[in-house]
Amino acid sequence: MANKYDVFIESEAHKQRKKLPGHVRQRIKRTIDQLDTNPYPHTSRILDMTGYDVPDDVELRRIRIKAWRLIYAVNEYEKWVWVCGIQKRPPYDYEDLQEFIDLIK
Repeated sequence: MANKYDVFIESEAHKQRKKLPGHVRQRIKRTIDQLDTNPYPHTSRILDMTGYDVPDDVELRRIRIKAWRLIYAVNEYEKWVWVCGIQKRPPYDYEDLQEFIDLIK
């Protein structure tokens, strides 16, 4: 049996998800639903946190879905995933990473 993670969705990310086009919204929903058993899908990438004050036991990741980025944090020790935001790229350039880090501290 796969490890089970608690998945939390930041209220702002939930609001962002509701505004997405239908086909993207459904893909984002399926992706989030799968994070409870696999927070490290092959489509995810770890974000470079050099220069940021990130807790040692937390890893920030992103999953690209079309022009959208699902930004989330994983705590392997406590077995949780925290969906921090859903952003469109371009122009999204990860300028709000510090805000996401502050959420999970």
